[in-house]
Amino acid sequence: MTEGLETRGLIHACLINRKGGAKFVTDSSWQKWKKKDGIVWLHLDYTVDEVKNWLMYDSGVVLPVAHAMIEASSRPRVSSIDNNLLLILRGVNHNPGAEPEDMVALRLWLEESRIITTRKRDLLSVNDIITKLAIGKGPVSTADFLAHLCEHMILRMGDTIDDTEEQIAMIESRLLLESEKELRSEISELRRQIIAIRRYLAPQREALHKLPNEKCSWINDSIRLRLREATDRLIHHIEDLDAVRERAAIVQEEINSRTTEQVNQRMYMLSLFTVIFLPLTFMTGLFGVNLGGIPGGNHSMGFTTFCIILCGLGIFELAVLRQKKWF
Repeated sequence: MTEGLETRGLIHACLINRKGGAKFVTDSSWQKWKKKDGIVWLHLDYTVDEVKNWLMYDSGVVLPVAHAMIEASSRPRVSSIDNNLLLILRGVNHNPGAEPEDMVALRLWLEESRIITTRKRDLLSVNDIITKLAIGKGPVSTADFLAHLCEHMILRMGDTIDDTEEQIAMIESRLLLESEKELRSEISELRRQIIAIRRYLAPQREALHKLPNEKCSWINDSIRLRLREATDRLIHHIEDLDAVRERAAIVQEEINSRTTEQVNQRMYMLSLFTVIFLPLTFMTGLFGVNLGGIPGGNHSMGFTTFCIILCGLGIFELAVLRQKKWF
């Protein structure tokens, strides 16, 4: 099983030296790493069969944890098991051509001297930690790794939240200049994006809120404080997202209100025309009956007189409507 893991599914393996640096290996030398030497971190692609087999049979983790590490769909959560932690977190998708709301899941199994992470798609927050380890400024312990990861994931979320705020601000300014038809699709797409992002941020807030209270001896008070600070920033992001959602709802209501007002104005004008022309239509219908005895039917000025009467009636109706302030 281990040989297959080395060739397929292992994204990287590194040996963290507890001084901020790490040694990245491409062979099975990470198996010889001793607890006193530092921390081993395995980053895996859970969609590969070799990874699934290794997690279930050779990794040394219990089966429920192994199943959680390879689940295709999962919500953010945290569980402590025998002084170890199982976490499932979600980060904003910054991969090229991807939608930000299509969030990337990262599954973590954290022991005091071993870290196992699994994912399907690339996550920039993980790459940030790899970069720091490469220059000797990375995490020095498993708890520090956890704090670094949470901080970077929430920092990356801030860029997406800022983008939504800029989008709603632009839509609000364009609302004064452009027609509602051009903005309706944009505001609907923005609201859909906000709902999709918040769908995962809410359970992630609960998971991070619970995390500092987990009973793990290798998490000290300073790390717990950093985790609480990260949770506070996440809550702030969620509040900003809720504010953007409310602003989007107000813009949507304004668009609907304008549309309704336009329809009402047009219906009002049609009603006025109906009020004016209904008596005139009645008169023309009555005098258009092809029967004998129509007044003025045999008079040479009958048609002219009838037109003058219709014009006078129309002017009288306009005067009455004007007096009643209908327009």
